[in-house]
Amino acid sequence: MVLLRKLPGMPGWPTALGLRLPQKFLFLLFLSGLLTLCFGALFLLPDSSRFKRLFLPRRATASTSSSSAAASAAAASSSSTRDTDLPRSPPAAAEPRHASPAAPRRLREKLRAAARPAPRARQQVQGDGRAEPATGAAPARDARAPFRFDYERFRRSLRHPVRGTRPGEDPETRARRMKIKEMMKFAWDNYKLYALGKNELRPLTKNGHIGNMFGGLRGATVVDALDTLYIMELEEEFQEAKKWVEKSFDLNVNGEASLFEVNIRYVGGLLATYYLTGEEVFKSKALELGEKLLPAFNTPTGIPRGVINLGSGMSWSWGWASAGSSILAEFGTLHLEFLHLSELSGNPVFAEKVMNIRKVLNRVEKPQGLYPNFLSPVTGNWVQHHVSIGGLGDSFYEYLIKSWLMSDRKDSEAKKMYDDALEAIEKHLVKKSAGGLTYIAEWRGGVLDHKMGHLACFSGGMIALGAEHAGQERKQHYMDLAAEITSTCHESYARSDTKLGPEAFRFDAGTEAMATRLSERYYILRPEVVESYMYMWRLTHDPKYRQWGWEVVKALEKHCRVEAGFSGIRDVYTTTPTHDNMQQSFFLAETLKYLYLLFCEDDVLSLDDWVFNTEAHPLPVNHTNFKASVQQ
Repeated sequence: MVLLRKLPGMPGWPTALGLRLPQKFLFLLFLSGLLTLCFGALFLLPDSSRFKRLFLPRRATASTSSSSAAASAAAASSSSTRDTDLPRSPPAAAEPRHASPAAPRRLREKLRAAARPAPRARQQVQGDGRAEPATGAAPARDARAPFRFDYERFRRSLRHPVRGTRPGEDPETRARRMKIKEMMKFAWDNYKLYALGKNELRPLTKNGHIGNMFGGLRGATVVDALDTLYIMELEEEFQEAKKWVEKSFDLNVNGEASLFEVNIRYVGGLLATYYLTGEEVFKSKALELGEKLLPAFNTPTGIPRGVINLGSGMSWSWGWASAGSSILAEFGTLHLEFLHLSELSGNPVFAEKVMNIRKVLNRVEKPQGLYPNFLSPVTGNWVQHHVSIGGLGDSFYEYLIKSWLMSDRKDSEAKKMYDDALEAIEKHLVKKSAGGLTYIAEWRGGVLDHKMGHLACFSGGMIALGAEHAGQERKQHYMDLAAEITSTCHESYARSDTKLGPEAFRFDAGTEAMATRLSERYYILRPEVVESYMYMWRLTHDPKYRQWGWEVVKALEKHCRVEAGFSGIRDVYTTTPTHDNMQQSFFLAETLKYLYLLFCEDDVLSLDDWVFNTEAHPLPVNHTNFKASVQQ
């Protein structure tokens, strides 16, 4: 209603017109009716009208415009998830794979009270800070030809049994593998006893940890542990984990999540367990969660932002990332999982999103052929010239060679990107210390920082994996380089008092393969070194890699095992370390899995059939066209 104000020294407007009291009443009644009619007409305007958006609440507009999309999406959802219930889950936090020293361990809740909008009408923060309706949700598929993934045909395409054939084996190797299996059972049993449903176990205080890295999702340890429990034939424990996913895993959450961490841990873990078991519940949860991640791609370039609210669909960049940039290791570590989401759903949108990332990266100029760690999702240009094979960069390179392998060596674009990147890395970053240790330095605008993070120690295994498929003249060269880098990472363990490696180690001021800063002396149960041992063993069968792995097992038992689980330690250079009271979910997903596989025969999760995502969740090589199976 319009308020008619009196101006000082002047009568009201109707009085000024010389109207009598009954006339004033009729005039105001007419005016009120006119305004009501005009406002009501807004509801008859098209949903896209700017005038309508100006007056009506944004959410009302979004829900109106999305009603038809929601209806068609429901049909698609029912065909893809079939008779399985939709997931349900709450908040989580763990150590990020590529933690930056500048990154806060916990981000503040930015949209704590954000209301959940209508399905597929989530909102997205664009470059200018405005909220726009998200359009990243998958379009409904043609109801006349619903997609059905042919799981039986997929299993027949595998060249080896998933758990291997276990022929006669050396008793010592079997005993060591059984010890690692016992460690996994111990870690799981204590998590189940004290923290089931939380994201990680705090073994000293015997309670659970939730945190906020996963946007309200819970059970990170459950999902991360599923495939490890299955591979180790811990059948009862696997059924416990499966039951929790079926009954308690809630995806209807509202909180800020790391796109990267949710993808590699939750989506990767669910996909892997579906492929291993054929249980529909894991597929339906993976597909629903995958759709919740799509709004993060609604940027001018299609490069996703790093943080997404799983309820509202709003996304933004990490506060510590330079100038609102996206992180190479985050947007570059989606390819494997998103291709499988398209394969299982029949919906190409997931594959299209990650293929667009490739296009952007191929357009932008690479300094010295290198990929810096920070890219603007608005302009598609690099923000800083900081290059690292460790934190912030690592798994981007890993996913290039693994995308090629997962395609059954048909994705030539990924192979070329990997080969070119490795050539630049070797030319500009690979160095040899005075003591003869080969390492990969970091590059900051042309200036080298002679340090190597624990995260970078995955690169020995990656280079060996790529060398296996290099030309004959380069194969031995790259195998030698992989062995040298893996040996350097082993030295970082061997030179500590606990025989566990620090978070980062340096090659300067006469120091080699040791941490020189207090902030780099901790060990949080990370897997990268034993990951490289596993690949080097499988590709060379040099017994030293099994011996090095067994040294890690003994060190974990001595320094990290506590009464109620396993804990990281704050200083690897003291024989009486302080524990950090955290059993990371990736300890069960990666560290123990890689150690177990190190003492298995090569046909257990054979590299002919499987590639591991960066959280060690096995995803199958596409040997056949099983993705094209359609149910008429």
